[in-house]
Amino acid sequence: MPVHVPGCAAIAGSQRGAQTAARCDREELVVRFAVIGAGALGTLYAAHLARADHEVQLFARGARAKRIRSHGIRVCGSADFTTDVTVVTDPAAVEPVDALILAVKTYDTADALRPLANLAVGCAFSVQNGVGKNLALLGHWGHAHVAGAISMVGGEVTTANDAPDGPLDVRYDMAAPTLLGALESDGPDVPPIVDALRDANLAAEVRADIVSVEWSKFVGWSGVSALAALTRLPTATFLSAPETALIAARVMRETAAVAGALGIDLDPTGMARAEVLQGTEAEAVDALLDQGRRMRANAPLFRQSILQDADRGRPLEVNETLGHTQSEGARLGVATPALDFCCSVLRVVSAAHAASG
Repeated sequence: MPVHVPGCAAIAGSQRGAQTAARCDREELVVRFAVIGAGALGTLYAAHLARADHEVQLFARGARAKRIRSHGIRVCGSADFTTDVTVVTDPAAVEPVDALILAVKTYDTADALRPLANLAVGCAFSVQNGVGKNLALLGHWGHAHVAGAISMVGGEVTTANDAPDGPLDVRYDMAAPTLLGALESDGPDVPPIVDALRDANLAAEVRADIVSVEWSKFVGWSGVSALAALTRLPTATFLSAPETALIAARVMRETAAVAGALGIDLDPTGMARAEVLQGTEAEAVDALLDQGRRMRANAPLFRQSILQDADRGRPLEVNETLGHTQSEGARLGVATPALDFCCSVLRVVSAAHAASG
């Protein structure tokens, strides 16, 4: 999967030719990445990988594409650097890659992937929210070229649309791992991708139980994202209050019950640990309050991506994430009252945002 750089004359004249030549001299390996989506996650991955001299094509549009192409990306927080990144605005211009990272909003997935249907991809994976994200990738490239993934990375684009010329500023709030794994035994070669992420100072690891890992993260994500959008508060703040921690715990427990009905064993770590999902509600609240204390110390400003969208008046990822669990619960006969309430409110908010443009 990685490209051995000494044979890279074909790209020597590209925007990143000088950096590639340096890697040629060191006789190292380069992985060719396409990052689809220039939000916080997409730009963080693209910037780190480009700084490490991997070949990166970042698909972006409009003013953001122009800003990145002209001035690069400036990362601050858990890492501090500025780097140039190759920007592609025409999907037809994306060149074959070893790895494709899908980082658009879930409701934009079909539109983002449609023009890329004939793209040669070694391994495609999604760092989007939810557990339905792999289906679209499988429809385009099949099990042999699709890996499951979760990203624990957190950040936020802080450059306003009307800001003066300069790099796109991205705050890097959570320098946490990316976990990758083949969905089937005939899946893609994942370790070289993990090695490339590590080479770019992004924590990463291979997981054989990636479906369990994806659902386990989704359990925690569901609770904190629902409450983030409802309260409009940073995660550390609402996890530090018993009242909101209780609602988050109920959403997590209902999501875990749906996973159980689907026959999925959860990884008992993070917010999917036993105290949250199997103990009493009081024990679950205590565990989340403890998580809130840790976040106050380590990531007090971290805001879920759904909150960032809500604050900017954008549509919310409800139907593709929380709504997916709600539908599966109804199909399987699993009651989800807390989740039902959250979905009802957030759908109204999302529709209002969409109507206002």
